[in-house]
Amino acid sequence: MLYGREQEQAHLTGMLKDARDRRRSSVLLLRGEAGIGKSALLGWFAESAEAVGDGAATRVLRLAGVEAEASMAFAGLNQLLWPVRDRIDALPAPQAAALRAALRLPGPAEGDAADVVQDRFTTGLALLTLLADLADDAAVLCLVDDAQWLDTATAEALLFAARRLAAEGVVMVFATRDAALTATGLPEAQLNRLEDCQARWVLAGLDLPQPMRDRIVREAAGNPLALLEFGAGRPGTPDGSTPLPVPDRVVAGFQSRIGALPESTRLMLLILAAEGRGHMPSLLGAARAFGVGLADLEEAERARLVAVTGTTAAFRHPLIRAASYQGAVAARRIAVHEALAAAAEDPDCRARHRASSALSADEDVAAELQRAAERAQDRTGHGVAAALFRQAAELTPGRHARTERLAAAARATLQAGQPAEADELAVRAAELTTDPAEHARLGLVRAAVEFERGDPRAAARTLVEHAAGAASADAPGLLRTAAAYAWTAGEAPAVLRAAELLRASERDDETVQGMAHLVVGDYAHGLPLLAGQVAKARKALRSSSALSDGAWSGGEASSGIWPAGDRILAARVGLVLGDDEAALELASAEAVRCRAQGLVAALPDVLQAQAQAQIAVGLHQDAEAAAAEAIALACDTGFAWRQGQLGTVLARIAAIEGDENRLQELTAATGTACAAGAASGGTSTGARVSGAEGPSWRWDAASARGLLDLGHGRYDEALRRFDEAGQRPQWYTASAMLSSADHVEAAVRAGHPEEARPVLERLRKWTQAGRQPWALAVVLRCEALLSDEEEPYAAAVRQHEQAMRPFERARTELLYGEWLRRARRRSDARVPLRSAVEVFERLRAAPWAERARAELRATGGTGTAAEATASSMLDRLTPQERQVVRLASEGSSSREIAAHLFLSPRTVEYHLYKAYPKLGISSRRELPRLRATVAGDDLLRTR
Repeated sequence: MLYGREQEQAHLTGMLKDARDRRRSSVLLLRGEAGIGKSALLGWFAESAEAVGDGAATRVLRLAGVEAEASMAFAGLNQLLWPVRDRIDALPAPQAAALRAALRLPGPAEGDAADVVQDRFTTGLALLTLLADLADDAAVLCLVDDAQWLDTATAEALLFAARRLAAEGVVMVFATRDAALTATGLPEAQLNRLEDCQARWVLAGLDLPQPMRDRIVREAAGNPLALLEFGAGRPGTPDGSTPLPVPDRVVAGFQSRIGALPESTRLMLLILAAEGRGHMPSLLGAARAFGVGLADLEEAERARLVAVTGTTAAFRHPLIRAASYQGAVAARRIAVHEALAAAAEDPDCRARHRASSALSADEDVAAELQRAAERAQDRTGHGVAAALFRQAAELTPGRHARTERLAAAARATLQAGQPAEADELAVRAAELTTDPAEHARLGLVRAAVEFERGDPRAAARTLVEHAAGAASADAPGLLRTAAAYAWTAGEAPAVLRAAELLRASERDDETVQGMAHLVVGDYAHGLPLLAGQVAKARKALRSSSALSDGAWSGGEASSGIWPAGDRILAARVGLVLGDDEAALELASAEAVRCRAQGLVAALPDVLQAQAQAQIAVGLHQDAEAAAAEAIALACDTGFAWRQGQLGTVLARIAAIEGDENRLQELTAATGTACAAGAASGGTSTGARVSGAEGPSWRWDAASARGLLDLGHGRYDEALRRFDEAGQRPQWYTASAMLSSADHVEAAVRAGHPEEARPVLERLRKWTQAGRQPWALAVVLRCEALLSDEEEPYAAAVRQHEQAMRPFERARTELLYGEWLRRARRRSDARVPLRSAVEVFERLRAAPWAERARAELRATGGTGTAAEATASSMLDRLTPQERQVVRLASEGSSSREIAAHLFLSPRTVEYHLYKAYPKLGISSRRELPRLRATVAGDDLLRTR
């Protein structure tokens, strides 16, 4: 019986009931010190779940973290899923391949896993799908004990799945020490120490005199394990004066009990503690080297220190293992590890024990650890690989080999999403070598760290500085990366230097050369070069029957630690050009490819580009859905700076809608996220994200605020915003040019047309070189504002008919309608004003719609809102409901939608169930009718 845990038991029971009755999933993270009763609570929960009542069966999956397995990739997941491994082949192919690789299971075809698995988070997605499939048969209870000792690959997979549980009927409970698994975002419960009255209930069954009972209650301080151990009256019971923490006193008590056992038993306990897993063949193999065996554990079993079955042996509590291992002298521990290494059949176990027995640098041991790290990396266990590479470096005698292993550790650490630690390792490696080529390779790591901190300018400079010393094979990729970082930061000298060095190396790159032309204002040469690269990418996409990277070569580096493929780089170039159709086509295709292959970590970047293109063409709700998914994935991958970038994408929608509070929240959150990214980076550069040296997000935020002020008619305030922002470092992009048009309108409306003219001249020069229809229309609109003549307005409206930017078209129509009304041509004014009202209302651009309605009423027209349509009903959906409905309307099954959106099929069904009433329908069969009703509507059109 458990004492003092009634509240926790009730909560867990409720979670299980919801899973059984309502198919609702839930997650809980239990925290508490050693001995507080976490394992006992999980044991009680498992027993109560397995007791079938009222036909409510539950499948229980259990996992206990093992300290000795923390350096073995997916060791924990193997333990959890081994009983249900027969269900893996039913998963989507990339997910099945990921789990087979994690569990070291053979695939259905040679090379299957190696061909498909590329992303460390695909395993988490596969785990989610598997748990959801199991829950179709019965509610699933997944219990994870001693989570502080999970290998990082397993922890990542479990947390990824846990954050996405919704309506499957799965319960996940983690139990961990206080300092472990921080910032998970999961609901938590703290297991506190027992009250004195509860502690006395624990001791009630023991025959103890009252003074001793009082003393034990006082010394145990409410720790249940301490109560039981002190109450047993063993040697080592505290004397009442020791200042040690309660768990340490418990360890001391266990050491006293172990010390009273025969020498052979103590040796077997040490072997068991050093082996860590309880693997019987390894235990017995090592024991033979010392002339002991399984029979020597009998005394420990009788003392209730260990439990032995036919296949495993285990300590009854982790503190007993600690007491046994810490109580042995160093020479005996080393001898035991040597014996375990000799007996090990698994190469990773052998490497671990050899490392534990090494007293000094040993190249042979270091090489074995390196091989173990490479095996972990092959299975996407980058965190484990990083730790093994680092340990290998510590044991490496040679300076050159140590440098290479530290560099490998830095790269693996970066891939594991730990930029600060990666930077530290790269610095250590750089201190050991004078080789310029090695410094350049390390520079790639340090530059990626700078980028993730939110300082792309420093990242670009770092790479350009190292380019001269790079190996010939490394230089092109390094320089392309430098140019991409420099472009993001508006660091023109670095873009120019990268282009110059690429030309000199005879490995020229048209994308980089195009950027170089733009940063010096040579739009006539730069924009066509970039447009040519986008055209090649679209041609390759359309000519390929499969979604592959195509034949276009624009450089593998674009942002962060996952170099983007050619297609996403082309999509970003399309955004620079303002080629909305190309950018949306390429980004959407890349998103489909990433989803199909389970490339979770690459998706935030891709979805950001997709969202930017969707906003440009008026798909605001789709953009919000894409950005919301990207933010969630960015949280999983641990990169705050990306979350900040995504906030600036959504800020434009808030500005268009006139939502001042939402815009303030987004820009404030962006600043916080960027500061967090900077703070996580360590000490090599610090947080250089302010003032003139700051990243473009500050300019983007100022631009969004200026647009919001413009919409509300606060022209002086809008002009002040644009003046304060100054000229954007990256003012040669389409988005910056669009903001220049806003600047022109603010200046004219505020009565300062002289300020608008130089801004318009720059915009006109850029537009003439790029020839994008929407940009040509916007330039005509700006000319009309300055000249106050009709012809530029009329020409702008005609030009908009060839473009895809509805918000800009409606703004032009509003201004033209205002001009016509002022010219007393009220009947003519109603046509553009009605069109503007319709578009603004569809885009939920409230302040703009109100202005257009007021103008329409002033002409004698009706300024009422449009009637509710199927499109407006779709606006009622949440971003995720919208994604699910769109895919379902295209005929995708729930399982296909789940794989596409990284959800479980049951969660997909839950979202459909919630969406149907909002859409005025009752089943999936009616979705095609809804789609036909809104044929051509933005909301269901574009994936």
